[in-house]
Amino acid sequence: MQLGMIGLGKMGANMATRLIRDGHKVAGYDPEEDARAAASANGVLPAASLEEFVKLLNAPRVVWVMVPAGQPTVSTINNLSKLLSDGDIVIDGGNSNYKEAADIAKHLDELGIGFIDAGTSGGIWGLEEGYCLMVGGEPKHVSACEPIFTSLAPEGGYAHVGPAGAGHFVKMVHNGIEYGIMQAYAEGFAIMKSADEFSLDMHQIASIWRYGSVVRSWLLDLTERALRPEYHIEEIEGYVVDSGEGRWTLEEAISRGVPAPAMAVSLFNRFSSRDPDSFSNKLLAALRNQFGGHAIKKED
Repeated sequence: MQLGMIGLGKMGANMATRLIRDGHKVAGYDPEEDARAAASANGVLPAASLEEFVKLLNAPRVVWVMVPAGQPTVSTINNLSKLLSDGDIVIDGGNSNYKEAADIAKHLDELGIGFIDAGTSGGIWGLEEGYCLMVGGEPKHVSACEPIFTSLAPEGGYAHVGPAGAGHFVKMVHNGIEYGIMQAYAEGFAIMKSADEFSLDMHQIASIWRYGSVVRSWLLDLTERALRPEYHIEEIEGYVVDSGEGRWTLEEAISRGVPAPAMAVSLFNRFSSRDPDSFSNKLLAALRNQFGGHAIKKED
């Protein structure tokens, strides 16, 4: 089927490419000319404006918005809604707050435009491995877009989890859990790093834990990559950014009276990383780079 992709950065461009490989037709818009050119080389039909972008799509249109959460997403959808028609569908695949998603869904519904919030996990590896999709919205809208979701996700990696807002809510909690797992790995390796009497090889240990150990996971696979000698983890500044989802998860835990101490500690450690430069924070920064291509800071 045909899809429009707004936002041709590292996530949006890769998702568009994966869809094209599976036989879909994708039109794309990004304000950056270089991003449009790169996506065009992979088969995306580029547009230099939202108006031109909408004209490239046949009705009923399906548009996936893959831009930074918050005001960029809200303003993009507001501008887009003025150009779309009754029966079109907007999919928000960013890390938006689920409460914003519910408001957007209500606004679009008044215009006859469907809305789907698609929590998307997979990072820079999703192009080849597929993206885990946690989808919220009305069943008729989700059903209409299902060919897109099944192309993007690996087998078993997509589900319609509830009404509008549910997809972002599940993705928010997913990221809170991610914070805790990454923190546990980072702390454990920091303890071993401090055991000078054993001269432990951090990369070797990460590697063997991937086979048969009860703590094996994809994040451990990425830990092994981050600890390879050629990655030079010692040169990375242990400054770990939090992009919002961990905070929102804790706010929900507090408001619902659900204890979440591991997530809380992991979030607070990210705050503390902006001052001290510990080994555990170096590893956290490296892990974010490994799974999502997030920027890292090198020490002078």
